[in-house]
Amino acid sequence: MIDNEYKKRKSNYEVKFKAANTTGMKFTTISGRNIKGLYAPDDIESIDYLSEIGLPGEYPYTRGIHVNAYRGKLWTMRQFAGFGTPKDTNERFHYLLDHGQTGLSVAFDLPTLMGWDADAPEGEGEVGICGVAVSSLKDMEILFDKIPLDKVSTSMTINSPAAMIFAFYLAVAEEQGVDLKKLRGTLQNDILKEYIAQKEYIYPPNPSMRIIIDMIEYCTNEVPQWNPVSVSGYHIREAGSTSVQELAFTLADGFAYIEACIERGMDIDLFAPRISFFFNSHLDFFEEIAKYRAARKIYAKRMKEKYGAKNPRSWWLRFHTQTAGCTLTAQQPENNIVRTAFQALAGVLGGTQSLHTNSMDETLALPSEKAAKIALRTQQIIAYETGVINTVDPLGGSYFVESLTDQMEKEANEIFKQIDVYGGVIPAIEAGYFQKEIADAAYRYQREVEKKEKFIVGVNEFVEDDEQIEIPLLTIPPEVEIEQKQRLADIRQSRDQQAVDESIAEIKDAAMGDKNLMPVFIKAAHNYVSLGEMVAELKEVFGTYEEVAVF
Repeated sequence: MIDNEYKKRKSNYEVKFKAANTTGMKFTTISGRNIKGLYAPDDIESIDYLSEIGLPGEYPYTRGIHVNAYRGKLWTMRQFAGFGTPKDTNERFHYLLDHGQTGLSVAFDLPTLMGWDADAPEGEGEVGICGVAVSSLKDMEILFDKIPLDKVSTSMTINSPAAMIFAFYLAVAEEQGVDLKKLRGTLQNDILKEYIAQKEYIYPPNPSMRIIIDMIEYCTNEVPQWNPVSVSGYHIREAGSTSVQELAFTLADGFAYIEACIERGMDIDLFAPRISFFFNSHLDFFEEIAKYRAARKIYAKRMKEKYGAKNPRSWWLRFHTQTAGCTLTAQQPENNIVRTAFQALAGVLGGTQSLHTNSMDETLALPSEKAAKIALRTQQIIAYETGVINTVDPLGGSYFVESLTDQMEKEANEIFKQIDVYGGVIPAIEAGYFQKEIADAAYRYQREVEKKEKFIVGVNEFVEDDEQIEIPLLTIPPEVEIEQKQRLADIRQSRDQQAVDESIAEIKDAAMGDKNLMPVFIKAAHNYVSLGEMVAELKEVFGTYEEVAVF
């Protein structure tokens, strides 16, 4: 309650606060947000509790989409894994599942991410290096050998060639005799953020959007428990954005997909409940928590008030969180365990539905088994030892957190207005708006680090000049690439070439028309048409994209 006695005591406190000693550090967030020395009731007096904060499981879901949060179900512990050959990664999957992981998350190598086969000259030297190599249905069969796809939830981090990779996965499920309606999992499949941040695009934006809407439409009808798009802010943040830029740019991308589906004629309450999101968890603890809370509120309001969704599940923003890879340091890499723990805790306190914790060695190489197990144990310690799951949204009502949540919502809405000035997300991409905003934010933070206004332990402060790194690193031998190329050559020799030719022709015809592409891709997968062959056919129709440089 704001009364005269409160105002008097607050005023006296502020005088004492200004006179008190200070360390001289820069009291801003990593994103550059100024933080007051004290937050109190007057910082949230304009916020109506019931309409803006509310109760957990109630609109606008600021405090979470579930009534009982983690007392009802823990978040899915989904460690990102993939390296070398499909057999190598299959063994890692079984290792992680045996040690308590509750969902799979597949990392693909660079050739796969770019839609190249293992024998493509563009991918020379990169096969199996940063993830698992998948060029055909045969690779996907090996990758999920003895893993029942109706029992395990699978996430796949793939974007431009996501439709073809998903077709391989569905073909494996059909070979296992699994009803596609029982499959659970998520495709990243967020092409808009590729143009904004990660740059692993193939086709121009408009045909890329067509492919994604085809996939959403197909999943809505045939694979209803699958999340066909995980709208990703993670890579936007990794590229150097601020927290509110990550929040706003990500939601803007999500709204662009939703509007495209509505334009296709789809019922929002049939497809929207399966749209999910993927956020970064950086090191500014409270700012990250406020980001997740603001995201839920903005999304719920937009879905209900602008798009007219009637199903409360369409209002839910469901999201996966990954700790911030860009904060991992090669110097004193054991410190990364601590960084990851705090970032994971922020994701949990923010109400994430699933979580990946980075391994301490990921800035140096793909994670070793030991490092991956420590990262998984970090989540398990948070879940089973810290007590943070005992109550729902334990930071709800905090003067600081509620004020920050409200501030971030307002700032995000201002960014939406800027995007609208360009005519929407795709025109803003083509004009270089997102790219310039991220570059400016990254430059500001780097200058703060260089001037020691912001500290990174072991990098610009508490440095050890004679440091020797003594942690085991995973290495990928050259035999991986040789094996992958040989498997692909064998497939090309043994498959039914007439069926392959027919499938390739069907892909081109479907791309030139308005037929949904997914059934055509699945048929081609069963005929062992390779990833690169499918992508090449689409390039013939759609062309490729070249970004315009913006300075």
